[in-house]
Amino acid sequence: MRLVLLTISVILLNVNSISQPHKLTPGFSKIEYSELLKISTRQSDSLYNKELPAPEKFRRIYRSEVVGLDNRWELWHSKDSIAAISIRGTTLKLESWIENFFAAMLPASGTLYLSNSQIYDYHLSDDKRASVHAGWLIGALCLYEDILPKIDSCLSNGTNDFYIIGHSQGGAISYLLTSMLHDLKNKDIKYKNLTIKTYSSAAPKPGNLYYAYKYESLTQKGWAFNIVNSADWVPEGPFSIQTTADYNTLNPFKYVDDAIKKTSFPKNIILKHVYNQLDKPTKKAQKKFNKNLGQHMSKRIKKYFPDFKSPNFEESTNYVRVGKTIVLYADDQYFKIFPNTEGEIWQHHKFEGYFYLLKKL
Repeated sequence: MRLVLLTISVILLNVNSISQPHKLTPGFSKIEYSELLKISTRQSDSLYNKELPAPEKFRRIYRSEVVGLDNRWELWHSKDSIAAISIRGTTLKLESWIENFFAAMLPASGTLYLSNSQIYDYHLSDDKRASVHAGWLIGALCLYEDILPKIDSCLSNGTNDFYIIGHSQGGAISYLLTSMLHDLKNKDIKYKNLTIKTYSSAAPKPGNLYYAYKYESLTQKGWAFNIVNSADWVPEGPFSIQTTADYNTLNPFKYVDDAIKKTSFPKNIILKHVYNQLDKPTKKAQKKFNKNLGQHMSKRIKKYFPDFKSPNFEESTNYVRVGKTIVLYADDQYFKIFPNTEGEIWQHHKFEGYFYLLKKL
């Protein structure tokens, strides 16, 4: 009897979802991004808390508790039944910065053991070469656990269309959350009619090239955007180190040794020396990156999750820019209003500069 009732409930949920036409359309919209950026400013206690214009179309219906490493999200809703998931950016708390600096890469699919009650199986890409930022993965997984029940509630009430907005660290997490929800859509018919449109604002780079390929293939028809102020340094991070091991399976570097062996003496000795001088420094730097921003940072994570099990990090830190990029170009007029002031490192990362350049776009 329970099985029959459950089946009927699922059918009714799907019928309800099908009966609701989708309200979101593909393509970048200044109006959409402006409204979503206003939503993002309402987090209020993030690093950028100056009072800015309030959203006009949406109202907040839920603010989560703080989870993960000082992560938080909000659910906003409009009168025409569109929802917006707003992800908070970096705060002034130490744990929020630890999340940023836990920058070794993890596989885009796997298991993360935070605590005895928080063991997460995650899947962001089918490509075994795809890797993502470890700290922001923690934030995304902790938030996802709280977000999914709210999505279920919205779907049951006929809301199928969701924006995802995040600025700075929130923008980085918005990528990973988008990947998780697309995976959910593919695996569970209950979420077949879920429509997701993502605006990653001022976001740093969330993963490597193979993660980017998968993300962009899922969203390339106008369903996700990376919005960048060209004067903002944050989207340039984290540090990126590309080694010969980061190239696609078929590449000339895997045949270098064979080619050098076929070269006559003493040219082969010279070529081998030159190649090692170019190849070894990047691989050495990558190992130092994992040691300092992987292994050492894992010890700091244990302060907040004592049972945290440090994962095996990928031997790659080839961070790249992800998604369709919308450039808010900082011209001479911009710098007259927002000058490069020594010591003001957040000058071009704040909301004010983004709003100003958006109007000129």
